[in-house]
Amino acid sequence: DTLWDLAIAEVEKRETPDDDNDAKPGEVWEKSILFMGNKNGGKTTIILRCLEREESPKPTLALEYTFGRRARRHNTPKDVAHFWELGGGTSLVELIRIPITSHNIRSFAVVLVLDLSKPNELWTTMESLLQVTRNHVNKILTKLEKTNSEVAAEIKQRMWNHLQRDHPDYGLVDPFPIPLVIIGSKYDIFYEFDSEMRKIISKTLRFVSHYYGASLVFTSKSEALLLKARALINHLAFGYDKSKSVSVDPSKPLFIPAGLDSMSQIGPPPASDSDLGKMRANTPLELWKKVFEKTFPPKSFCDLQDTKDPAQDSQYAEYEVDVMRAQKNQELEQYKRNASKSWKEMDFDSD
Repeated sequence: DTLWDLAIAEVEKRETPDDDNDAKPGEVWEKSILFMGNKNGGKTTIILRCLEREESPKPTLALEYTFGRRARRHNTPKDVAHFWELGGGTSLVELIRIPITSHNIRSFAVVLVLDLSKPNELWTTMESLLQVTRNHVNKILTKLEKTNSEVAAEIKQRMWNHLQRDHPDYGLVDPFPIPLVIIGSKYDIFYEFDSEMRKIISKTLRFVSHYYGASLVFTSKSEALLLKARALINHLAFGYDKSKSVSVDPSKPLFIPAGLDSMSQIGPPPASDSDLGKMRANTPLELWKKVFEKTFPPKSFCDLQDTKDPAQDSQYAEYEVDVMRAQKNQELEQYKRNASKSWKEMDFDSD
């Protein structure tokens, strides 16, 4: 090859997204990302920041959609990223079936936003959302194996690409079937916690992320921390370069891209040897859950009880619709009163 050939090849290599994106130079691709997590955990704020939109975040109702467009280089068609956001915490998790389908499974990713200021809800929220999502994705892959076994095998293998076969943790992890980013939000509140509490939460989330082959980042309203979260999401959405930096110091915000942590660095679950000996667990994940919930017992809460009637929410107000609704409510109440009177006046035969 001539020097020019080598230069052209190098430029094309730089402009071509990495293996995760399946896109060729000049080809437009579409990616889809589902954001889910705690209620009021900051999902909308993170999405708006990623899309560089100067808007005030509003509460998410059920499942909401938006999109972003980016050009990989000058004078090229813009790639599209579809952003889905699941509201309601864990109460509406069945809605994940709408955005995640067999048609987009190859280009789909999940961002789980966990509120660090609510450690007693952390494991329950994480477990519920990831379990339902994983089951749904696995059903899609099972069907796909019958119609396109090569694609199904490619998707499954891709999640192991973060770890080399000679990695000491290769047999200890269970990668999530599609790309996953875990974001610990409200770090500014979390930072005020007792140092031992912070250490337990940080260590546990490091284990969970590594176990699932996920990236982990802590964020808050701080611009510097939001930029780190944005970098991970932009990699999923638009194929931007992965960050190689790592921060594992529990006294600082964590930032660990997928595949750059290890069980030996994380260490054992934060409990005494005697306590660990008393705990019965079938998997490492189950053991970490028991240790975590011993310090942070799960709250007995029901998301459904907190769900507000959207018809009463001022952000969805529409004058003509609301006037008609009020009129129909009055008519309904009048009907109930009239019906009640008529039933009371009726003379029923006691036989």
